Amino acid sequence: MATDSLFPIFNQSVGYGIVIGLGALFAILMSLTSYALKKYMHEVQDSEMYLTAKRSVRAGLIASSVVSSWTLSATLLSSTNFGYLYGIAATFWFGAGCSVPILTFAVLAIELKRKAPNAHTFLELVKHRYGAPGHIVLAVYSLIYQVFISVNLLVGGASVFHLTTGMHQVAVCFLFPLGVCIYTFFGGIKATFLTEWVHTVILFVIMLTTMFVMYATSSHVGSPGKMWELLMAASEIRPVEGNAEGQLLTMKSVYGGLVGLTFLGGGFSATVDSQLFQKAIAADPKSTVAGYLLGALCWFTIPFCVSTTFGLGAAALEHTPSWPTYPAPMSAEITSNALEMPYVAYIILGKGGVVAVLLMLFQAITSALSSETVAVTSLVTYDFYKAYIKPSATGKELIFVSHIAVVVYSILVACVAVGLCYANFSVSFIVTAIGIIIDGAVIPSACTLFWRKQSKYAVTLVPILSSIASIGTWIGVAYRREGVVSVATLSGFYPCVAGNMLALTAPIVLTPLITYLHPENYDFTKFQEIRLVDDDGDSNVSGVGKAQKQTEIPQTGGESLTLAGGVQVQQERVELLKARNIAIGAALLIAVSMTILWPIPMYGTGYVFSKGFFTGWIVFTFIWAFFGAVTITCLPLWQSRRQILTFFAAVLGGLSGREKSIPVSPVFVQDKS
Repeated sequence: MATDSLFPIFNQSVGYGIVIGLGALFAILMSLTSYALKKYMHEVQDSEMYLTAKRSVRAGLIASSVVSSWTLSATLLSSTNFGYLYGIAATFWFGAGCSVPILTFAVLAIELKRKAPNAHTFLELVKHRYGAPGHIVLAVYSLIYQVFISVNLLVGGASVFHLTTGMHQVAVCFLFPLGVCIYTFFGGIKATFLTEWVHTVILFVIMLTTMFVMYATSSHVGSPGKMWELLMAASEIRPVEGNAEGQLLTMKSVYGGLVGLTFLGGGFSATVDSQLFQKAIAADPKSTVAGYLLGALCWFTIPFCVSTTFGLGAAALEHTPSWPTYPAPMSAEITSNALEMPYVAYIILGKGGVVAVLLMLFQAITSALSSETVAVTSLVTYDFYKAYIKPSATGKELIFVSHIAVVVYSILVACVAVGLCYANFSVSFIVTAIGIIIDGAVIPSACTLFWRKQSKYAVTLVPILSSIASIGTWIGVAYRREGVVSVATLSGFYPCVAGNMLALTAPIVLTPLITYLHPENYDFTKFQEIRLVDDDGDSNVSGVGKAQKQTEIPQTGGESLTLAGGVQVQQERVELLKARNIAIGAALLIAVSMTILWPIPMYGTGYVFSKGFFTGWIVFTFIWAFFGAVTITCLPLWQSRRQILTFFAAVLGGLSGREKSIPVSPVFVQDKS
């Protein structure tokens, strides 16, 4: 069957129905939820609630938000593509490479909560410590990353919706942000957390369904043993260069390892994204570490399970009569744009499978885009408008600026995405290139929280110098290997790995070098000077209230923090310090297990999976998938069970809400029982 006789498999109305219909549904539901919380729970949508959720989000929602934030359209499409091209090693290394930065961010998040509990954005700390030059540089890097990721989401969605429904790519790029813009406009970060949870639950349901069909009921595969046989036969037809014996089922894979290194660099670039710090700021302090560690473990299941199902499925079935293009393999255009998922879904589930893929992409795109939109809104509101235009801005004025930023940003990313679609940039190219441009800011950002001696010259110059060096290396390696610089040559693994690794490591040398020309000795207690916004009119209210007494409390390691609230606050600070140390230990343990203890022995031996071992591997994949699905689905509901019941009782029973409810979101507030 020729490729064009299969796709587009639906007419354009299906594509428009999914994008507009589901977008409108989520926009209406979230807007109604915001209205109900205001009416029945007396939730006030002031600037603190709109942008920080009153710093009360618990571990379950933090974990689901982490999964959502890192699950891009490229996560689904590129992991499938690399699994198809390089086998089971790539399915593992894609997830492991990106999980390490998430684990690292758990440490950054708890340190932010510990040292600057009243911050609205991470960049607010940067300005407070270094002044305008360093603040502007890191703000620009954060904004570039946010635009890149948002555009990546839209380009990936446009490619798949255009392939399967014939829907025009320009329409996809503009319609996806529309629904996101509406519920973010009305609900702020609270609406983002709620929709991310719903989207992530749906994504896990679809992922588990396709896994069961592929490995249990499909007439084309139906069992791990049958998949093993098909993959062994596929390796004979299409041996994989750099893999042990050319096999797909081996962890000894040169290109699989390069996938891990590429996404290790690309993943660390996410730590510059103020959106991720925004989630940390919105978290309840005691839930931060658990939320991020669980989020990292649950997120790993997404690329690991999706690529094991769709990536290996594409490699196994491509050379069978059931494949749409048989006896010809997929075209280079399909593989270069990472579009194998719809083919596999059609074979194992028919048209319903293609709809499932479209729904997965819809969930990934809208939830991640909502997170980035809120982050950019916070950046514009606090790090541009309040920082440089009107420092005395009231809460109402900040809300107004936030609303304008939501609309403008949605239009901006849609326009950029349209341009990249016409320029034929793929999601794989965008997601592998982002680290090369952004990683130079990772070390200076981390040192803002951890190294008191870092100077304002280092935080200003190191990102720029590192980016110049990494981009030059990226282009130079591509030209040296291929003799020409193009999108195709720049997409090669060796140029991407060289650029990513240089961008990540150059600041390790440059930061202390520039710092020690004029070192500083910053007092981290000054972060306590950052104030909350008084939405009643006074924009400079102390973070703990005007009437509370400030208390000087000594901290471990010679630090002292100006705190309020006496013994209770002191105890909370001690607990946060312990949580920071736990986060460091847990992150190191999980990272070492994922990147060394698990894969390296299998790489060194060059072991090719036997049928029994592969069956055990698939069983383990299912166990991990269930762990992620149950954690993401049930933990937020369990933690907020009392508040949810109170909310529905108020809505259904017409309660006033003052006596039997609490004046904050029933999903966010910490259960004190």
